Amino acid sequence: MAEREYVISTETTCDMPKSYYAENGINLLGLTYTIGGKDYDSAAGDSLSSAEFYQMIREGAMPKTSQVSIEKAAQSFEKLVRQGKDIFHLAFSSGLSGTFQSLSIAAKEVMDHNPGSKIVVVDSLAASMGQGLMLNYAVQLKKEGKSLDELAAIITRDRLKFVHNFTVNDLFHLHRGGRVSKMTAVVGSALGIKPLLHVDDNGHLINVGKTRGRKQALGWLVDKMAERIGDNRNDWVYISHSACKEDAEYVAGLVRDRFHIDNILIGDIGQVIGSHTGIGTVALFFIGDSREI
Repeated sequence: MAEREYVISTETTCDMPKSYYAENGINLLGLTYTIGGKDYDSAAGDSLSSAEFYQMIREGAMPKTSQVSIEKAAQSFEKLVRQGKDIFHLAFSSGLSGTFQSLSIAAKEVMDHNPGSKIVVVDSLAASMGQGLMLNYAVQLKKEGKSLDELAAIITRDRLKFVHNFTVNDLFHLHRGGRVSKMTAVVGSALGIKPLLHVDDNGHLINVGKTRGRKQALGWLVDKMAERIGDNRNDWVYISHSACKEDAEYVAGLVRDRFHIDNILIGDIGQVIGSHTGIGTVALFFIGDSREI
């Protein structure tokens, strides 16, 4: 029996440009965020723009997020399966959300109701444009003719090579989110302390250090890239930011000068990830030997 055509599916937590999903036939699921007393589906047309969202945060709003529900995922999967399609779904890190678990349950339900269908859900252990970089890797593998099973095996094998390093500018947002104490936020901000973080092998956000001054923190991102990139080919490097494009462009310049990589995609941190990072986050994503710090 010939293999059925398959569709690549993921969530808005990839933080890729909307046009990317459309151009590559990606099935997109949106997590929900709540701000100003209103719920938004991050994949829907009435979702706030990044500018609107971060302006509300500047004005004191504290957003919250919700994972993709089993019902919502099942409806999306069922629609594709009934069109005769199998599905490869790249899920938001299980270390940051229960979405992977919900999607896995939904996939089993849909396959049980549709014998002969195949839905493979892979935990990316990634976030923001790190998940987006992995998505693009999957898209290229599919274009090369990889089967669904081959694609899933390669992504599972290589996912911990997708390195995520980032820094935040606003310690008070981390305090409001419960990640640092008020005293740390007050003292750190007075001294110009900038936290240095990464996503570890379990897909968790981990504070790995601190430095004084924004430029030093941004330079750290590129220094860590030099330590981890090894001999890995990087056709693309991704940089995401939350309302601080100039800082993202500064990092892109450092990457170009140091590694002679011209294909650098700079994008906004979306509303879901931005609900937890706040304003002033810059993240650098690339393929390296490992995520170790």
